[in-house]
Amino acid sequence: MTQLEAARRGEITPEMGFVAKKEGIDPEVLRKRIAEGTVVILANNRRPHLNPCGIGRGLRTKVNANIGTSPSRPSIEAELEKLRVALEAGADTVMDLSTVGVRECRRRILSASPVPVGTVPVYQVASEAQDEHGSIVEFTVSDLFRVIEEQAADGVDFMTVHCGVTLEVVERLRREGRIADIVSRGGSILVGWMLYHEKENPLYAEYDRLLEIARRFDVTLSLGDGFRPGCLSDATDRAQIQELLILGELVDRAREAGVQVMVEGPGHVPLEAVEANVLLEKRLCHGAPFYVLGPIVTDVAPGYDHIAAAIGGALAASSGADFICVVTPAEHLGLPTVEDVREGVIAARLAAHVADLVKGIPGAWEWDRAMSEARKALDWEKQIALALDPVKAERYRRERNVAFEETCSMCGSFCAMRLVERYLGKTGVRC
Repeated sequence: MTQLEAARRGEITPEMGFVAKKEGIDPEVLRKRIAEGTVVILANNRRPHLNPCGIGRGLRTKVNANIGTSPSRPSIEAELEKLRVALEAGADTVMDLSTVGVRECRRRILSASPVPVGTVPVYQVASEAQDEHGSIVEFTVSDLFRVIEEQAADGVDFMTVHCGVTLEVVERLRREGRIADIVSRGGSILVGWMLYHEKENPLYAEYDRLLEIARRFDVTLSLGDGFRPGCLSDATDRAQIQELLILGELVDRAREAGVQVMVEGPGHVPLEAVEANVLLEKRLCHGAPFYVLGPIVTDVAPGYDHIAAAIGGALAASSGADFICVVTPAEHLGLPTVEDVREGVIAARLAAHVADLVKGIPGAWEWDRAMSEARKALDWEKQIALALDPVKAERYRRERNVAFEETCSMCGSFCAMRLVERYLGKTGVRC
């Protein structure tokens, strides 16, 4: 039985209880939101020792970190180190996007990760096709569903599946044209397969088969945005919106089948269009949790795309998005390093927290108030403990200030906090 099916039967599962306690929400309220599909709990039923993660309406905005091997960087050990750092930096989930040594890397990440793990199954299918046949599109429909079932049985908690990539949307893209065409790796693999074999996307044509696997293992389907815009000029075009319309219909079918589902969103979006994109997804997909990549709000920030994405992510989440995918400084440039992963996670968590202040999520304002009080008291130990990134905060404090100095080196004896405390006091100005 899936979390969705249990919720509809009026049951509060141990996973629901865990999430409710962690979020500070009434378990019955959480159950009702799961039953209506506005909240999902990532928890494959093959992973009994997992810390489940709730995503959706009224919950803290969550952050996902991408890791995984590539042909130029095939080391699994390096990706396990990125996993460790992502968790240390506060990621709520991770996705294994490996394209080399896929099976081994996934299984080792699943073994090492206490948080939910996601995948894009078509990456493994394409990797195996490349190795066996010399072409990433030389795979069969059976190959695709075999890998999906294998990954679900391994314990994968959520899967990105590009079910809305259809021949009809491909034809619209051809007619309308784009600057960046298709930038989704999974989407491009499926489009290549469809055009090469002259067949419909099997994830769409045989969607019921996908739902049966997802229901059996309680894998949350993350309906991927294969036509997400890869530059500002392509944002909110007809291909993107047509795919979103299809995803909305597939959300309904997943819920009817008892399968948990969320929807992935853009991509590159100008700042003034971010809120509209979120509201459109919520409307067309009947409140399904929204998982956004950024959005990146300018195309000219290579090396700083984590900042561009944090700006877009904060606005998207404050407008109703529920789940932010980390964008690292190396986006558009190369595979991220361990430090890139840390910086990306912190930037995404910053965006998520800014949005949670707007949403009024329990504990968000209390965190900021506690930091304000620690600053007022010049309590450096507490400030560092409360920092979004205590590691960097502690290093800056240690390296840039005289040992045991009460104030910081920014102001020294001109410290506003100390001066006001000395002369204003708690009852008013002293004459």
